[in-house]
Amino acid sequence: MEDAKTEGEAPRCVGCGRRVKTLFVQYSPGNIRLMKCDNCKAVADPYIECEFMIILIDLILHKTRAYRHLLFNKMHIGSSLDKGILYQSILVHIILDAFRISVSKANTADRNSSRSTLSTILNCSEVLGDALLGNIIFMAILLLGVRYILKLSFNIMRYREVLSAVIISSYFKLFLLTMMVWDFPSSAIFIVEIFVLSSNVVALRVMTQFPKAHCIGVCLAAHAAKHLTERWLLRTT
Repeated sequence: MEDAKTEGEAPRCVGCGRRVKTLFVQYSPGNIRLMKCDNCKAVADPYIECEFMIILIDLILHKTRAYRHLLFNKMHIGSSLDKGILYQSILVHIILDAFRISVSKANTADRNSSRSTLSTILNCSEVLGDALLGNIIFMAILLLGVRYILKLSFNIMRYREVLSAVIISSYFKLFLLTMMVWDFPSSAIFIVEIFVLSSNVVALRVMTQFPKAHCIGVCLAAHAAKHLTERWLLRTT
């Protein structure tokens, strides 16, 4: 019999959020028994036996159980297994934002088909710079909101967990890549950003267990500051 508990901190029950010793016990390859939570007496993580599409649908529906599964039991946020996840997620986040900014600039300016190689390189560096600055503002306001609105005590590891959860919960930005294949109206970007905002609220609430209204205020302030920064940069170029 093989215990399914991994190294690092214990996983969590997706129902109540309490830590559990293990999510399942494996008797043989393909033969497992899901364990129950000692607190709520329900199966700790039924998503273990679910296919990816079912988990994705529940994430899109903003179910807190699915977010606990993703953040705590899959990505291992807050454990020794999440090393590198934050930096990789931030890098992908910035690249996707740079793509969104480039699409926005293309919609507000005439396309120049005869653009030189030098100007193309300068434009790419400018877009990446705008995305980087916007994300720095976003993360700064987010962490300030967590500190002063949610009154979360200052702890570098705790703040790192919150930031990781919010960045990972911005997964819907990946749908922006479909604009490279299909033509969408510019309003599609706004819809994606609204979905990302609501997803960030759920992730922040799962990580901090604070009231929804407080989490909405923090995420809304961070997104608003980022949007205003990008609009200002767009007007100055």
